[in-house]
Amino acid sequence: MVAISMKYTGSLHCEAIHNPSATLLTTDAPKDNMGLGASFSPTDLVATALGTCILTTMAIVANKLKVDMDDARATVTKEMAPAPDRRIAKMEVEIIMPLGIAIEHREKLEAAAHKCPVHKSMGPDVKMPIRFTWG
Repeated sequence: MVAISMKYTGSLHCEAIHNPSATLLTTDAPKDNMGLGASFSPTDLVATALGTCILTTMAIVANKLKVDMDDARATVTKEMAPAPDRRIAKMEVEIIMPLGIAIEHREKLEAAAHKCPVHKSMGPDVKMPIRFTWG
């Protein structure tokens, strides 16, 4: 169990503290929703969580396979649904893997991407296609 403490600091900004490490994170409302876009928005953090979770879950499998995936990259492009129910509609994920990963390991690594806890936690209304580029 991990506790994260949050505080509203005014002007649509919040601070969050990861209690185990004391790491501070700030958020701002996005420009298209009355904010300045000066930091991650809460829904940006969801997209960030998805991309980093996919890379981490793949890395756990890569470690078991003794595969080096240092410098693997992810880009998540988030799309919001239009009003009245503002929500994340789609998070398109692009994974770029480094050179040298054998073909026989790719299927296991791609399967791991789809099993990351954030991906599994999202509802069926959020589309999350994942595209892989190998080497």
